[in-house]
Amino acid sequence: MNEALPDVPEVRVVGLPQLTSGFDLVDRLDLPMHLKVHGPLEPMGGEQLAQLAERINLKGRGGAGFPFHKKLRSVAEAAIKRGVRPVVVVNGSEDEPACRKDTVLINRAPHLILDGALLCAEALGARTLVVGVTRESTQRSMEAALAERGLSNGRRSALRARVQRNPVRMVTGAAASLIRSIDGGPAIPPGRKVSASQNGVGGAPTLLSNAETFAQLAIAARIGPERYGNTGLYDEPGTVMLTVSGAVARPMVIEVPTGVPLRYVLQLAGAPPVPQGVLTGGYHGKWIDAATVNEAIVSRNSLDAVGGALGAGAILPITQETCPLGESLRVAQWLAEESAGQCGPCYLGLPAAARGLEDILNGGGPAALEALKQVAKNVKRRGACSHPDGSAMFIESTIKAFTDDLAAHVLGNGCGRPVEGVLPLFEGGRAPTGIPGGGESEENGPSRQKIFVDWTLCRGHGLCADILPEVFQLGADGFPTVAQAKVPRYAEDKALRAVRRCPALALRIEEDTRAQGGAPSRNLPVLSQGRGRRALGR
Repeated sequence: MNEALPDVPEVRVVGLPQLTSGFDLVDRLDLPMHLKVHGPLEPMGGEQLAQLAERINLKGRGGAGFPFHKKLRSVAEAAIKRGVRPVVVVNGSEDEPACRKDTVLINRAPHLILDGALLCAEALGARTLVVGVTRESTQRSMEAALAERGLSNGRRSALRARVQRNPVRMVTGAAASLIRSIDGGPAIPPGRKVSASQNGVGGAPTLLSNAETFAQLAIAARIGPERYGNTGLYDEPGTVMLTVSGAVARPMVIEVPTGVPLRYVLQLAGAPPVPQGVLTGGYHGKWIDAATVNEAIVSRNSLDAVGGALGAGAILPITQETCPLGESLRVAQWLAEESAGQCGPCYLGLPAAARGLEDILNGGGPAALEALKQVAKNVKRRGACSHPDGSAMFIESTIKAFTDDLAAHVLGNGCGRPVEGVLPLFEGGRAPTGIPGGGESEENGPSRQKIFVDWTLCRGHGLCADILPEVFQLGADGFPTVAQAKVPRYAEDKALRAVRRCPALALRIEEDTRAQGGAPSRNLPVLSQGRGRRALGR
C-alpha cells in the first residue's frame, strides 16, 4: 500500500532553480534569508503588473489554468466601477492527496508567495489579504511569515492580513468554498456559481489565485519578462512545480522548466521504465498510457494534446502488475466520499459512478459499462462546483485509457491482477465542518430526512426531478434513478413540496433514525396543497 505523502517530501530541481532557490541552504527561508536569496522587490502599477503577467503567459497553477492578467484586470475594473477596495486571497489549500507543491512552497518559501500577493494588493489598492490553508504546518509557516513582515489583522493596520485555516477536504480548495469560509460560513461551495472577481470576500471584487501562481509572479517581477522567458518553452515560459508519487521509488516535488520530457521526470522519481499508465493532473485529471508518456512533455498544451492534463501538477504512474480499474475505483470511491452533499450530481451521482465502476470489476458485463457511461455523462456540468465535473472526467479517462483491461472485466473473468493501492489517499468520509472548532451550520448539518419512491404508484411524470434535482435524476426510461435517498437539510422544504405535488402520490418522507441518534422514526405529515408552512410545525 502507498502511504500518505508527508507535507514536505523530497524536493528536486531540473536546471536552474527559481521557486526553489535557497532550498539547498536552509529548510525554510525566513525573511532575512529570503531577501539574501531573491533580493528586494519594487512595487509595480496595476497595468504594469497585468502586462508582465500577460507577457509571460502566466496562468493559474491550481488546475483551471485561467490567464492571470485577465483576472487581475477584471478585479481592478470591478473595484473602480463600484468604488470599493478589492481583496486579495492566496489559495494554499491543496487538498488532493497526491499534491504537495503548494504545501512545499508555503512551508519552505512563504515570502515568495507573499511577495506576489503583496505586489497585487499594492497595485489594486487592496486593504485585505487572506491566505487559505488546511494543514497545521502551512498555517504555522505562513503565520510566522506574516509576523516576520509585521503584518497583522489589526483594525488599524494599513493592510489587514491573516491566515484562514479550513478542514482538509477536496471541496475546501474550491475558490467559492474558500471565500465562503473567509466570510464566516462553512468551507463548502455555496450552491451557486459566482465570480470572485466581481463578488468575492464580503461581496467585494476578489483576486483569488493559487499559491504557486503568486510565487511565479514574484519571480517574474524580479528578473523581468525577458529573463523569465529564457527558461522553458516560448509559449509557456518559466518552470512548473510537480508532485510525483504513485508507483515511484522516491515520491518528490520537483521544479522543472516547461518542455522537459515527462519520461525524464518519471525516471528521476524512480518510476517503472514502462508504466502501465500515468495519471496526469491529479484526481481531477486524466490517464495516459505508456506509449503516450514517451510523446509528452511537461506543458499544459502538450499534455492536453496527448489526452492528459497538467491540472494541479500531480503525476502518478502505476505498474504493470496492478489492476488499473481497481486503482481507479479506490480513487472514485474517495472522490464520492469527499462530496459536500449539496447537489444531486455530487451527492448521488458520484457514489453511483463509483458503484458502476465496481459493478464492472465484479463482472457486471456490457450493461454495467453502459450504465457507468450514462452516470458520468449525467454528472457533468450540473454541479454546484467543479468537483463532479473533475471526478466524472477522471472516470471517463479511466474507461478510455485502459481498454484491454476494461474488455477483460466486461467480457471475461477480469484481468487477474491484484490492486496494490499505489495511489495515495487521505482517509475519506469526513463531514465538512467549515471553520475548525466550530459547529456545522443548521443548513449543512446531517440529513434528517429520507425520501422514498413507491414503484407501485410511480407513473414517471418526472415532476420530482424538476422540484428536487439534488436528489432525483431521471433515467432513460423517464423514471427516477433512485428508490430512496437522504435529503440535504437545505432542500427539506423542496422535498416536502415534491411529495405534495407528485401527481401519482408515489413519494413519502420519513425521518432518518441514524441522524436522530437512534430515536424512533415516524412518517412526516403529507399535507394538502392548501396547508401552510405553520401547519408543518416548521
